Amino acid sequence: IHKCTSVRHALKAESIGCDAVSVDGFECGGHPGEDDIPNMILLPRAAEELTIPFVASGGMADGRSLVASLALGADGMNMGTRFLATKEAPVHQNVKDAIVQASELDTKLVMRPLRNTERVLNNPAVERILATETAKGGEIAFADVAAEVAGVYPKVMIDGDTDIGAWSCGMVAGLIHDVPTCQQLVDQIMTEARTLISQRLAGLL
Repeated sequence: IHKCTSVRHALKAESIGCDAVSVDGFECGGHPGEDDIPNMILLPRAAEELTIPFVASGGMADGRSLVASLALGADGMNMGTRFLATKEAPVHQNVKDAIVQASELDTKLVMRPLRNTERVLNNPAVERILATETAKGGEIAFADVAAEVAGVYPKVMIDGDTDIGAWSCGMVAGLIHDVPTCQQLVDQIMTEARTLISQRLAGLL
């Protein structure tokens, strides 16, 4: 299964033998690619072109996400940020708390001038990166921001220092309000999805 942020990359993955792809929209945490296509467009476009199965990624958190993904042509959904905020996730509680406290407005894009765009949770380190990008302009090099984007994950995820550097987080943080067990999360998603399909959507027919 290969992560793809564009239809052309998904088709390439299909052509070289990938069994399935994760199609990641612009909303996703981590690297959303450089095309800035959100899932409302990207997923149906992928469905038009692909013959292998694909899952939707980026903005996925609940039963609404699952039903929408299926309606747009995906075969399921992939959750990154949402699974970080679960009891079993092997990350520091500070990370989970930061995600729960964040809104959909609290992520930023860093390393865009380097064409290595990453969506991260905003914090003082991220503000410093953005200030450096502005100051350096077209002369920026990876070395200018490396200290706050490279090698920070152990300090964030294990030690719980959530302000030390840039770490991936999706806009979906705005839909995350608790830290359930994985079982509770999946059960709630399935219950909500079934209710949406059998009641709200069926009632529109």
